[in-house]
Amino acid sequence: MEFKDYYKIMGVARDATEAQIKTAYRKLARKFHPDVSKEKDAEARFKDLGEAYEVLKNPEKRAAYDQLGQGPRPGEQFRPPPDWGSGFEFSGAGDQDGAYSDFFESLFGRQARGQGRGPFGRGHSADHHARVLLDLDASLQGGQRAFTLRVPAVNAEGHVESKERTLNVQIPKGILAGQTIRLPGQGTPASEQGPAGDLFIEVEFQPHRYYRIDGRDLILTLPVAPWEASLGASVAIPTPGGTVQLKIPPGSHSGSKLRLRGRGIPATPPGDLYALLEIALPPATDDKAKAAYLAMAAAMPFNPRANLGV
Repeated sequence: MEFKDYYKIMGVARDATEAQIKTAYRKLARKFHPDVSKEKDAEARFKDLGEAYEVLKNPEKRAAYDQLGQGPRPGEQFRPPPDWGSGFEFSGAGDQDGAYSDFFESLFGRQARGQGRGPFGRGHSADHHARVLLDLDASLQGGQRAFTLRVPAVNAEGHVESKERTLNVQIPKGILAGQTIRLPGQGTPASEQGPAGDLFIEVEFQPHRYYRIDGRDLILTLPVAPWEASLGASVAIPTPGGTVQLKIPPGSHSGSKLRLRGRGIPATPPGDLYALLEIALPPATDDKAKAAYLAMAAAMPFNPRANLGV
């Protein structure tokens, strides 16, 4: 993923004031607006500029972005940690539906693209959104989870500070990554100008010790011994519903996928569990094990590099 240096795009220092950021945006927006600019890359520059301004003009988004520091060195790809951007609560939504980069979305979530209420309609300015990391068991079983959200805001001295609030949230069984939970009335409090806003919590999953999550499916890397793969076997594997016996067909190889239908995330319809076979070689740490390998080499002439022509 490409790192976006929003301060460099805007041409301002990292400690720039709100007024300096606004002035820089107005100046560059006139320069690179596609309708008037003669620059070859005006459209791309204008798009990047809008994205940078969306982040730096907003104290909440800017505080989250500033946690990243300077980003990777030139030429390096940016690889965000799993919890990057989680736990921050933002007000409102973006101003450019579907126009932001993957970098922006990975930090602020899909709701920051301006989706607001539901998958098609925009929310109003009183709505808040946040992204949280959820343990897979919460989706598999449903139930209540407590989340602490940070709400950055500008204090009376003009500095950004974070306040925290903890919410108990009912997690629907079978919720998938990228889906949202709506908490009515948990956004901006009601005022004379309008009703209370809602809070939209976008779900992502924490890494699991057994499973890789792919939509509603779960993928388990399953080590098998060479003889189990070659001769076939019945092996015990963990599933969300408990341990089951899985039949390994004779002649299996590394990379083979075996499906257990309906044993993934209990969505509608439920996902599947895939066992991805990985052949594990026993170590030759003593004379007996070495002799077994030598006997196998003598009994089964085999060139694993035959397809390389060597």
